[in-house]
Amino acid sequence: MLRKSFLALSLPLLLSATSLPDLFSALKEHAQTKSDEMAVKQAEVANKIANAKLYPTVNLFAKYDYTTEPVGMIPVSPETNAKLLADPSKPAQPFSQNRFSEGINFTMPLFVKSIYTMSDKAKKMQKSVKAKKRINLLKNEAVIVGANANYLYLIELEKSLDKKKEFLLETEKTIKIKIDNGRAPVSALYIIDDRFNQLKMMKNSLALQKEQLINRIRSLTGITLNRPIPMQEVRAVHTSDILESLTPLKLKIDANKLEIDAQKEKLYPSLVAYGSYYFSQAKAYNNNENVSETYGNVGLLLNIPLLAMENYQEIKKSKMQMYKDKLEYEKLEEVLKSKAIMLQKTMTLLESSIKLSQKSVVDKERLLEIAKVNYTNGRLSTEEYLRYEDDVIDASAKLYKTKAQKWQTLMELAVIYANNIEEMVK
Repeated sequence: MLRKSFLALSLPLLLSATSLPDLFSALKEHAQTKSDEMAVKQAEVANKIANAKLYPTVNLFAKYDYTTEPVGMIPVSPETNAKLLADPSKPAQPFSQNRFSEGINFTMPLFVKSIYTMSDKAKKMQKSVKAKKRINLLKNEAVIVGANANYLYLIELEKSLDKKKEFLLETEKTIKIKIDNGRAPVSALYIIDDRFNQLKMMKNSLALQKEQLINRIRSLTGITLNRPIPMQEVRAVHTSDILESLTPLKLKIDANKLEIDAQKEKLYPSLVAYGSYYFSQAKAYNNNENVSETYGNVGLLLNIPLLAMENYQEIKKSKMQMYKDKLEYEKLEEVLKSKAIMLQKTMTLLESSIKLSQKSVVDKERLLEIAKVNYTNGRLSTEEYLRYEDDVIDASAKLYKTKAQKWQTLMELAVIYANNIEEMVK
């Protein structure tokens, strides 16, 4: 019974517990990622469509023909036609004005070079879309980590403000005692009241910023965080000369090259096999008796384009698209390389700043202890003492903010080099 009660009480806590893997899993199931998955499926279908053109096309058909003069239901050789005319015992001749036909036909490409190239292009585009899906996922994961890091910063800042409130309450008590003893003017309380008002405004500002961060995470995962998630870096960023975040665009350029080749290859000769089988019925024109005939054929078609202006324009269009994507690639490559260098230097500086900020917090806290003694002994004014309290809060805020900036910088580098963020952060 006790065990059941314990489980009943602990279950809600377990269900509300959230970790970074929970957020990443929710991201993969959310609409943001599902739309990228749909793009991948569309690319897969496009690949199958391109490959399908290599297979035969087979059709069943039924048709009706009317001509102003009797026409043969099947091809008849001159020799056979002469026998039909010479033999009066033949009940009917296979000629009619109204003909009904059913049958089957097929076409099959034997050599159409552009089909194979377009199939290769579709495969490249499929890889490009998959790579883009992965990069988009990394970008969204980076947003989640960065938002959570800022959330942690705001919570720590809020704790510092709560601590400051405690300082102000203690100071207020001290001032009231001094006022009662005639050692401080009543106006000293106005300073404390003003500090309380400033504190409330800062807390309101923090609450607004928190809601914005919570909403940013919720928009990507559907999860509303009640508190930030503690994080730690378990693996450093792996950097290289290759910017993997540009992989989708690079694959697209490769696909554009194949598109140009395919358009050129449409000007090549093509060889296609074809065939059909007919079953025709009609009333013979000479005696109106019912006639039915069967007829089949197979063949090869060699097609040699001589003038195809549309294809020449398609070649130009494909080249322009490729050059456009190349320029975009070169531009992004320069921007990202420069940014990566800047971020790596920033990481070094931030790590140094964190150490200095930690030392600064310790020093400010020691100075505050000394100031508290001097203020109690009347050697410091209220305003002077409050400045020491503010210094501690400011130093702590700078430390938390620097840590948040480090996380954001780390995530930006991870996206540029397409590192696995789920393996970097726990």
